[in-house]
Amino acid sequence: MPVSPTMPETKPRVPVKPGYYTVPEDPHATPEVICSCCKDCGEYFFPKRLVCAKCLSRNTEERTVPARGTLHSFTFVHIPLFGSTKIEYQEGYGVGQIDLPEGPRIQLPLVGKREQFRVGQPVTGETSVMREHEDKDVVILRFRPVDA
Repeated sequence: MPVSPTMPETKPRVPVKPGYYTVPEDPHATPEVICSCCKDCGEYFFPKRLVCAKCLSRNTEERTVPARGTLHSFTFVHIPLFGSTKIEYQEGYGVGQIDLPEGPRIQLPLVGKREQFRVGQPVTGETSVMREHEDKDVVILRFRPVDA
């Protein structure tokens, strides 16, 4: 079946490692972070846990939360992103610790220049193709400033 000139052919998108974040069908949609939540004390954890680290309950369940939060700290690494074949990562990349409103602090790549980031600013997640593998786009979760 020929591809329409207005609809480019898209490959299936898969996470670099399943179980950590969702990969929305729409590449422009905000992904979700896959956490666990203790049903006894309400504490959220990332990555998922079978036992609550706060109250030691085994009464936990998987929950997804939007990939958005506040930049707690960040640095820039001046080597290519491991495993990436994309040119944008060849000169290095940012890494940030992001506080999710539900409680967990996660550490993930940043998209943008060092000058675009400041501690305390709101950031939002997006998926980005890291490489191709077996006719699929392997995507990572990364964060950018909300106002970018």
